[in-house]
Amino acid sequence: MPATSEARVVGRTWVTRKGVHVDRIASAWLIRRFIDPQARFLFVDPPQVAEVARETGAVPFDIEGVELSHVGERCSFDTILKLFDIEGEPSLARLALIVRGADTARPDLAPEAAGLHAVSLGLSELAGDDDHGLLQRGFAVYDALFAWLRFASSE
Repeated sequence: MPATSEARVVGRTWVTRKGVHVDRIASAWLIRRFIDPQARFLFVDPPQVAEVARETGAVPFDIEGVELSHVGERCSFDTILKLFDIEGEPSLARLALIVRGADTARPDLAPEAAGLHAVSLGLSELAGDDDHGLLQRGFAVYDALFAWLRFASSE
């Protein structure tokens, strides 16, 4: 990976660590909304991610040692934007800054970062161990945040 041709990306299975939080929710949202609308997600114990990826052909993300993960101070969300060549969309670039600030305890990067971190912690409490349920709730938050960035951030 990255597989930038649509035929290689659509309908893939993606695997990451269970217990999703800011960057993994944001990355899954980015994948589903802009890269692979039919994406299926698997959540496994961290030591199992590489093995599950090998056995199933799933694309691993947001775990050390894989291409779609943190690079320096940048999050997996940033890496995915860059590798799939969608970082030029201004609202996504601004969302990346918010995600990075929330995920890396750098609320100084964007005023919205602390709020996103708080909302993510609340969603985690509501979802418990249900990562798929957390994605569903989290996608609504990222859809709303992205819509605000695109159409209403000047208000």
